[in-house]
Amino acid sequence: MSKTKKILALAATGIFALSLASCASDGEATGGGDAAAGGTECNVGISMPTRSLERWINDGEQLKALLEEADCTVDLQYADNKTDQQISQIQNQVAGGSKILVVAAVDGQVLAPVLAEAKKQDATVIAYDRLINGTPDVDYYATFDNYKVGQLQGQFLETQLDLANATGPISIEPFAGSPDDNNAKFFFSGAWDVLLPYVESGVLVVPSGQSPASNDDWASIGIQAWASDKAQSEMDNRLSSFYTGGDKVDVVLSPNDSLAIGIIASLKSAGYAPGTDYPLITGQDADKANVKAILDGEQSMTVWKDTRTLGEQVFTMIEEIVAGDEVTVNDTETYDNGEKVVPSFLLDPEVVVKDDVQTKLVDSGFIKASDVGL
Repeated sequence: MSKTKKILALAATGIFALSLASCASDGEATGGGDAAAGGTECNVGISMPTRSLERWINDGEQLKALLEEADCTVDLQYADNKTDQQISQIQNQVAGGSKILVVAAVDGQVLAPVLAEAKKQDATVIAYDRLINGTPDVDYYATFDNYKVGQLQGQFLETQLDLANATGPISIEPFAGSPDDNNAKFFFSGAWDVLLPYVESGVLVVPSGQSPASNDDWASIGIQAWASDKAQSEMDNRLSSFYTGGDKVDVVLSPNDSLAIGIIASLKSAGYAPGTDYPLITGQDADKANVKAILDGEQSMTVWKDTRTLGEQVFTMIEEIVAGDEVTVNDTETYDNGEKVVPSFLLDPEVVVKDDVQTKLVDSGFIKASDVGL
């Protein structure tokens, strides 16, 4: 966290703690104490999907720290990418007194029953980064503009390849994220809305045939659980089957950094090395290994979502819920989960390329220079 943001966050937590103290009845501790009329206890269950991706560890620990500084009771759990484990953890959090649940779903399609149980206990549910579908019992959603993430990737490729003026054919291999992650649909749609017209015109070609005819078919090229090894295996298959006799892939649309790592490993094993014949590769999340890959010329860009700001926004939502105030949202139209349009707060992502690593990522404190070889 940058020095300025840390000061702001600490100031916010101090104000929040004072508000909680004023809400608590005489003689009660503020942590988990009764809130003012119209509010609720600051007893928060945080359910994150996995420790296997760097960003979820950072997200969970940051939000936990902000809440504990405000004297809230916090139960942070990681579900090891197992839906049954996440369901059990949420049940335990509600049984343990959590009145606010922050849930980054492993599978956004299966949590309706457990959230219905939580709602019977008057819990407020915030979907964190991933929308929870098929339930009226999710109250708020906080995320980045996921369509814009993909749009930035598509526009980057469009600009780098000068597609508006190119005649082609330029070979591209598109990938999509995990079919059980609602965000993956938005990532792919944002990019494919930019790129599909060039596929249809023949400027871009997909030798493997893994080219969805529309955004609705995105899951057909999805990589389950965002697994690097599965992306590597898929890229291995495409290269060995469709790129023979000296044919080279020019572009790989990777929706995030974990898939990009697998794709890069596949390209290396097939003899690709940074240089004039090396493909453009997109990504998302600014993971340390990928930032180093960008510096080494192995990845072209990443879409950076400063997850510190997401945690701070969710903290603000919790502050408002505890105080009984109206919760701040900026989108009430986009995210229909099949049961309701979930009031949402969307944050803006941004592109990071090699020349941005120092100014955007290191200088802001998001990563340390030593972590990426600077």
